[in-house]
Amino acid sequence: MVGPKEMTSLNRTYRGIDRTTDVLSFPMQELGGRPPFRPPSGMPAFPLGDVVMDAERVHEQALEAGHSAAREYRILLVHGILHLLGYDHEAGPQRQRTMRRREQELLEALEING
Repeated sequence: MVGPKEMTSLNRTYRGIDRTTDVLSFPMQELGGRPPFRPPSGMPAFPLGDVVMDAERVHEQALEAGHSAAREYRILLVHGILHLLGYDHEAGPQRQRTMRRREQELLEALEING
C-alpha cells in the first residue's frame, strides 16, 4: 500500500503516465505466451511478483461504488494477480474481454461480486 505521490511516481517510471492509479502489478519475470500461466508441475509455490495499491484511491473508489474498502481491496487484488499471470486488458478488445470474464469468475468464486 502506498499513497498517491508514490503511486504517481511508480506509474510515471514504469508506464510513462504522470498520475496515480489504483493498482499496479510488477511481475518477477516475463511469463511468455498467453494466459493463463501455470507454474511448472511439482512446484509447491511460485512467486509471481508484487501488487501495489494506492490506499487513498482504493477508499475513494469504494465510496463511489457503494461498497466497503475491504471489498475494493479484494477486487483490485484479483485484478493485480491476473496481470501477474499474464492477463492484459490493454492489449486489445479480445484480451480485455478475456481478462474481465476471468475477473468475474474469480470474484464470484471468492464471493466478491464486483
